[in-house]
Amino acid sequence: MHIKIICTDIDGTLLNKERAVSEKTAFEISRIKGHIPVILVSSRMPKAMRHIQATLDIEHFPIIAYNGGLVLLYDGKEAAARVFLSVSIAPEISGIIYQRVRQTNIHTSLYLNDDWYVEHLDYWAEREINNTRVRPLVTDFEQLIQTWESQSLGPHKIMCMGPEDEIHALEQFLQAECNEQLNIYRSKPTYLELSSKFVSKATAIEKLLTEHMGFQMNEAVAFGDNYNDIEMLQAVGLGIAMANGNEALKQVADEMTLSNVEDGVAVAIEKWFG
Repeated sequence: MHIKIICTDIDGTLLNKERAVSEKTAFEISRIKGHIPVILVSSRMPKAMRHIQATLDIEHFPIIAYNGGLVLLYDGKEAAARVFLSVSIAPEISGIIYQRVRQTNIHTSLYLNDDWYVEHLDYWAEREINNTRVRPLVTDFEQLIQTWESQSLGPHKIMCMGPEDEIHALEQFLQAECNEQLNIYRSKPTYLELSSKFVSKATAIEKLLTEHMGFQMNEAVAFGDNYNDIEMLQAVGLGIAMANGNEALKQVADEMTLSNVEDGVAVAIEKWFG
């Protein structure tokens, strides 16, 4: 197998328990990045990925954000991004979700392009600020959603966070009402992440690799740990699951590496590109 490019998830995969890139991982990526491109593939927004690229000095490589909903190209460290792929959620979905959760304890975040919108800086918003090093825009959602709908715009991602029982009830509602339009994904018991049904990490990688970078899918290795990584690991030439990953992911992976807190990505890079 001749692997020519690396695609890796971020949270629970590339980052350690401090949500940082370890010295070992940084060293291994630095060693191979000159001839093996490293593409970050995440549910995160671009701003929450660029500082990780900067840490690894791979800011000239593309990024795949919002589980494949937005793919950006960069010519250099300070260059403005060029949009290669953008697939957002249908405009009316934001209103449906907003009306459903406004009387609950669920926090809702809306993401469009490189902007993150919240109605309040509550516990959940502060937690995400700490995790991603990005600050949101505090906005009246009713007005924002009306503006978007008038412009036929929808967000690239919606994230709902709150008590586990309320998140479960929302998931059940959306599975019944919006399943044909949404990818509905529980990243944690208290987190529900929503993106367009018409895109995934796998489809975004394939389009980027084959139409822009000149690689085939069987020339790529991908690392992941969660449900939204399953299609990605199945689609590439070598799918590697983290030891801390869920069992469904491990079932489809070609092999398993150590956990994210044990530098599993670095260990696999050393094995395959040593």
